[in-house]
Amino acid sequence: MSECNHDCSSCGENCASRKEEKTDFLKPMNKYSNIKRVIGIVSGKGGVGKSLVSCMLASKCAAAGLKAGVLDADITGPSVPKSFGIRDRAMQDGECLLPAVTKSGIKIMSINLLLEDVYSPVVWRGPVISGVIDQFWTDVRWGELDYLFIDMPPGTGDVALTVFQNIPINGIIIVSTPQDLVKMIVSKAFNMAKMMGVPVLGLIENMSFYTCPDCGRKINIFGESRIDETAREFNVPVIAKLPVNPEINRFVDEGKIEELACSELDEFISALKGE
Repeated sequence: MSECNHDCSSCGENCASRKEEKTDFLKPMNKYSNIKRVIGIVSGKGGVGKSLVSCMLASKCAAAGLKAGVLDADITGPSVPKSFGIRDRAMQDGECLLPAVTKSGIKIMSINLLLEDVYSPVVWRGPVISGVIDQFWTDVRWGELDYLFIDMPPGTGDVALTVFQNIPINGIIIVSTPQDLVKMIVSKAFNMAKMMGVPVLGLIENMSFYTCPDCGRKINIFGESRIDETAREFNVPVIAKLPVNPEINRFVDEGKIEELACSELDEFISALKGE
């Protein structure tokens, strides 16, 4: 372990200092679950593709031989089950909720797996939503996982607080898009993580560019990327720049996200596998 600089926002170690800060709030896993690393997928605003990134990272992990899961913490806007083509409701065994399992073995828990009608709105206040997040952590039989990705709703409200305080999260990935607001979007998520002592593993820019199918030229249809300068300012790496690809919509709509090839994430997944 490297020498401590007392800046938890840039450190991935679960040292005594971090454990002491969070001990009063952490919720224990059940005896049937053993999760090695927990990564939150966050953003300062909605519509940037957090759910897509969560599903793609889990899929790439599974393809690399890692055991992965996705906890869908976006209670009022769940979309993870649809991306994997999961339609059955979650079951329970008397002690725990049982996660749905995808074709490649990814374990999924989402509020949509508990609703009789997936089109019914979830009209709950913050404390109730936070309680559900806690239950998804404590009451689900996750089994053995190398990585659990938490797909979080936008912003810095109740759910973010619940995840950062109650779950032993190892780090977050901030998702953004190429636009003038990128610095503000990243800043909100970054500063909350720093306040809560959660390290930022890096940034992912979604809808970064479009590759012309005829000439192969990269076109910045949403404007010039500013993710590199933002990453330098916050001293965090850019994990990937994901393209605008019409095929992505098709894979998601057909529930085949596991079949989507995304070479832009290969280097990051290789790094995770090598930890």
